[in-house]
Amino acid sequence: MLDIKKIREDFPILKREVNGKPLIYFDNAATSQTPQVVIDAIVDYYVNYNANIHRGVHSLSQEATDAYEEARIKIQKHFNAAQPYEIILTAGTTHAINLVANGFASILKKGEEVLVSALEHHSNIVPWQMLCEKTGAILKVIPQTESGELDMDAFAKALSPQLKLVFVNHVSNALGTINPIEEIITEAHKVGAAVLIDGAQATPHIKPDVQALDADFYVCSAHKICGPTGVGVLYGKEEWLTKLPPYQGGGEMIDQVSFEKTTYAGLPHKFEAGTPNICGGIATGVGLDYMNGLGFDNIAAYEDELLQYATKQLLEIDGLKIYGTSAHKTAVVSFNVGEIHPYDIGTILDKLGIAVRTGHHCAQPIMDFYKIPGTVRASFSFYNTKEEIDTFIDGVKRAVAMLS
Repeated sequence: MLDIKKIREDFPILKREVNGKPLIYFDNAATSQTPQVVIDAIVDYYVNYNANIHRGVHSLSQEATDAYEEARIKIQKHFNAAQPYEIILTAGTTHAINLVANGFASILKKGEEVLVSALEHHSNIVPWQMLCEKTGAILKVIPQTESGELDMDAFAKALSPQLKLVFVNHVSNALGTINPIEEIITEAHKVGAAVLIDGAQATPHIKPDVQALDADFYVCSAHKICGPTGVGVLYGKEEWLTKLPPYQGGGEMIDQVSFEKTTYAGLPHKFEAGTPNICGGIATGVGLDYMNGLGFDNIAAYEDELLQYATKQLLEIDGLKIYGTSAHKTAVVSFNVGEIHPYDIGTILDKLGIAVRTGHHCAQPIMDFYKIPGTVRASFSFYNTKEEIDTFIDGVKRAVAMLS
């Protein structure tokens, strides 16, 4: 059982006002807010042991290195990776996906196939299009259904010996749909295809076990799990990370350098060129500690309560349509009301201190499927309340009355 009042005290930003109203933050799918303990970790690094890592014999460097590598181990344990060096710290989900795509540019052959789902964020579409342009591989798509789920019959038909890579998000950022990634991974492996799971939207709500899933790659961003921006996590099976070439050249990723030949460092440093976001990596571990202290089962149960509570009230508004009606969803609700543009509703809600996201949510193919320009998206987190939802519902009704 979560003590929501106590939890809200952990987030300083929730005390502020926007446009003279108490902030109601329902844009958690874009980024979560940051608890004081994570802010303190960032400040502590810069105040007490700011130094570059892995390269210094002096005390500050060793302290920073130890804290950074301890964070990697926290992340490894959270995702249940087999080894700490299977965790690559990146600049975000997009960086992690591009790292993998770049590596497969030297492996994928002309005429081979890659498969991406119709529910993807642009970050899990565009890199694979670029990969296909480079290699001559063929990009295929798992279509979606009207309810916002993947067409698994079409997925089964797309499986072939020519299929080498499958990319699918664990949770849709635009609709909240939880995809059947266990089935997708199992069936893809039967034809010898590797699978990358975009977990950016899942990790705030679900604690994935990458070994149990048997995922080849799993990626996410720290800023959606109470951590800082500019940090991402790439889990990769050791066999794949060993096989892929480095993404960037420079310091830290080398073993030996000469003008005749350079040899590369082992994992994870092979993929971590240059000075990383040191305090960000450390703070990511602190953010995971905070969320694990609350318990992901507790988080998921409470957020589902919020989702059901909001959904019921929204559906009572005349002309309101929810997009993404799967029975398996995280705490995201996307909707439109009649012919009102979502931007207009979002603007009025902002005047009331309510932060929602409007637009295509970097998922234009989904919007094209529904033949709409975008949606209003409200996304909930464990620090939100039913009272906030009541105010939000009143705000939507007020916006509709003004705009109709």
